[in-house]
Amino acid sequence: MTAPRTGRTGLPKLPPAYRPLFAHRPFRRLLPAFVASDFGDGMAVVTVPWLAVLLAPEENPGLYVGTAVAAYALPGAVGALLLGRWMRRFPARRLLLTDAVLRAAVLACVPLAWALGVLTPWLYVLLLAASSLLHAWGSAGKYALLASLLPPERRLAANALVSSSASAAMVFGPALAGVLITVVSPAWIVGVDALTFAVLALGAARVRPEADGRPEAGDPAGGAGGRSSAVLALFRQRPELLGVLALTWFFFFLYGPVEVALPLHVTQDLHQGSQLLGLYWTLFSVGAVLGGLAAGMLRRLPLWPTALGVVAGWGAVLLPFGLGAPPSVTVACFALGGVIYGPFTALSFTLFQDRTPEAWLTTVLAVRGAALLASSPMGTALGGPLTAAFGPRAVLASSGAATLVLVAVAVLIAVGARARRRGKAVEEELDLAEPA
Repeated sequence: MTAPRTGRTGLPKLPPAYRPLFAHRPFRRLLPAFVASDFGDGMAVVTVPWLAVLLAPEENPGLYVGTAVAAYALPGAVGALLLGRWMRRFPARRLLLTDAVLRAAVLACVPLAWALGVLTPWLYVLLLAASSLLHAWGSAGKYALLASLLPPERRLAANALVSSSASAAMVFGPALAGVLITVVSPAWIVGVDALTFAVLALGAARVRPEADGRPEAGDPAGGAGGRSSAVLALFRQRPELLGVLALTWFFFFLYGPVEVALPLHVTQDLHQGSQLLGLYWTLFSVGAVLGGLAAGMLRRLPLWPTALGVVAGWGAVLLPFGLGAPPSVTVACFALGGVIYGPFTALSFTLFQDRTPEAWLTTVLAVRGAALLASSPMGTALGGPLTAAFGPRAVLASSGAATLVLVAVAVLIAVGARARRRGKAVEEELDLAEPA
């Protein structure tokens, strides 16, 4: 048996698509900071609602917990819409740095208020909301900074590493938080989350975009051209951007009901416990990490067809739920679904980075983030009454079928647009060929 090739350190060599990234000093400095903040967000999945449970008033505790969880995410959409006049003028690195500093400072107030005995339920909600106010802009700055640092042929691999970090954080972050909560108050773990954003702020502060020879530019949308109408005009001029956004929005929306239907499928249809539900999501998350890393090596494949294939593949793996397949089959399908689903985030961001003028990238990505913040929660909210009316198995299969319909509609629209472009080109050629 031949031993795997190793580098000078004795470790296995990285795949060729990833080697240039680790030789790129600014990216090499940023990646550990991204991993740290992703891990903090992974722990927050458990600690934010758990601390809300401990603080919840006796009246309507469920409503309060839901409000606290929403406060950690939804204000980002508000910040994207209301603060655009000022934030879009910032270059990408400053957007990332500002968001990280805000989140670190505000979240650090949670354990401080807890220690002083002044952390009231609604103060907690206020702090969570303030910490997430610039989230859409911070995410936009993150991927715009990657686009400014790296040449186009390296972006997909970089996006794949970054998105895989987020997927891996959802595997290990909640598990670690669950263990730590048995030892210390969740308020202190929120403080750890704050520390991870301080690490991100430090990483962003250390990066100088001029290091690759290209200065970091601000967004021209900050002036008179920065009105919402100008952003809409850009989407009209580049319909492919609107197509990517629409595909992503409906894909996430149709994914939402799965989060409601799957646990009810386990308990009602299969009469099993939390161990089986945990197995579904663990294998899905591991598959998403593997699929995301594989996406970095797909640079020779066309991005649009690959993205549509990912959406179609996810829809297909949900269909066996509706056919009454045994758990062994559906667990395998869900794991495969994670592998298929994993590359989508990297593909989506790469499409935006490649199709958007560099000076507009932070604004467009912030609009993307604001729009998508509501997509999956809306699907999840719809999943509740649908599951009550038709049953979890039918909702899972219907989500898959609707996702396949989404792909079919997207293909028809793309084919129609291509036919119109060809027809217009033929008409122009005929006009030029006519004698004066």
